[in-house]
Amino acid sequence: MYRNRVIKTCTLLGLGVIGFYSANAQLSLAGQLRTRSEFRDGVGTLKPEGYKPAFFTSQRARLTFNYKWNKVVFQTSVQDVRVWGQDASTISNADGARLGIHEAWAEVALANKKDTSFKHSPVDYFGFKVGRQELVYDDSRLIGNLDWLQQARRHDAIVFKLLQNGWQVDLGAAFNQNTDAFNYNGTYYTPANLPAYIKDSKGNLVPTPAGLVPLTNSTGVSVKTGAPALQNMPSTNALNQNYKAMQFLYAAKKIKQTKVSGLLFVDQFGKYKLDSVKTIAGTDTGYVFGRRYNQSGVNSRLTTGVMINSLLDKKQYWALTAGAYYQGGKDRDGVSLAGFTTTLSLSYAKKLFSYTAGWDYLSGNDAFSTSTKNHRFDPLYGTPHKFWGYMDYFYAGTGSPVGGLNNPYLKLKYTSANKRLGVGVDYHYFALAQDQKDVAGNALDKYLGSEVDLVTTYNLNKFTTIEWGFSFMAASKSMEYAKGIVPGASDLNSTWSFLQLNIKPEFFAK
Repeated sequence: MYRNRVIKTCTLLGLGVIGFYSANAQLSLAGQLRTRSEFRDGVGTLKPEGYKPAFFTSQRARLTFNYKWNKVVFQTSVQDVRVWGQDASTISNADGARLGIHEAWAEVALANKKDTSFKHSPVDYFGFKVGRQELVYDDSRLIGNLDWLQQARRHDAIVFKLLQNGWQVDLGAAFNQNTDAFNYNGTYYTPANLPAYIKDSKGNLVPTPAGLVPLTNSTGVSVKTGAPALQNMPSTNALNQNYKAMQFLYAAKKIKQTKVSGLLFVDQFGKYKLDSVKTIAGTDTGYVFGRRYNQSGVNSRLTTGVMINSLLDKKQYWALTAGAYYQGGKDRDGVSLAGFTTTLSLSYAKKLFSYTAGWDYLSGNDAFSTSTKNHRFDPLYGTPHKFWGYMDYFYAGTGSPVGGLNNPYLKLKYTSANKRLGVGVDYHYFALAQDQKDVAGNALDKYLGSEVDLVTTYNLNKFTTIEWGFSFMAASKSMEYAKGIVPGASDLNSTWSFLQLNIKPEFFAK
């Protein structure tokens, strides 16, 4: 009885608080249920000969609450991500622990000329946003929320925001730590999400040693480069090796129909030493080799560049996008870095159709060069699924070619007059940016393959969208070398299809 009274009282107080503040604030509560069924027959990498296709359904359930007052904006987003049936049991307490906080941030306004409650505002707007948040800039090429992934991407950071005379300037920073460092000596950071079990040098499956990030093989070095390498680690840092700290400055200015933006992004990675742990499995004595991140100092990497987005005519039929970025400093392994990327695209849109021709170039390492620098450009924490083919062969969790990527592409899109139906077809030509060697030491053919992506979307109602896609990859033999696969062991033709239902209701908005 007492418990029921307390619940009723708290509920009434909560409703009263909402009612009191709703006169001066805006509240919203929105949900999302997104299910995606996929047929995979060579996604991300070539399938070995004799392998069978896979089919599964994944799901994201998200609830987002937003409170907006003239001086504070608060948002929290809770999500559950899972594959249908991945729980081993429907009743076990050991399953189902996949609920997490996607966003939990607040933005505090310190100056705002458009709000009369601020008596003195020297600038149009100034404030800061702090907490777990998505970072999205320009076209999400380098900094994006990667919303295609069910878990999406977010950062624990603080961002200062300035708007003045058409300028946008954002200054952000983050500092990562595994624990609260109570009774710890220093602030060392283990940057990886580690598997519970790993194979030792004898091939036995053993528990992953505490505090050790395993390497790919028993020698602790990459077979190809001789450099230390993580278990199943792609070349990009955004998958399962997080930064220790990062700082960035973003500035943009719109001049008539042209937007010019610049980015300076610095991320630091903890230094490590190579170590090993002895394992005993029956009569076998093996070792797990790995990295221990308990060293002083960091390896700092700098990425900087500019992007231009411009409408070329008054009727806004033609649009141009161009960008160039340089990457220097040191990579996460302490190797000197000198990489770059360029992008250029021209679009024409009139009535129901739009056409785009573009070209992306990401530098890599030349196998015939004697340079000791790493020239592989890493597209940071962006949305690779959006740019380099929907089958995610490059710069996603499946890795990227040592020789970089050369990607001319064409895109065609149709949108119905009532905006409910959309159909898009993309073509990608993939090639290496720099020369690579085959097993005999000869230069590889740079052509990697061609990909065709077909995507159809239909808005069933204002809350529900249905999306279907089909992709085909026709790879060359060079793709096997680029993906680190034994030559002649794979099927060079791959397909992928998905059916996605996206339901995003707004429960209330006031």
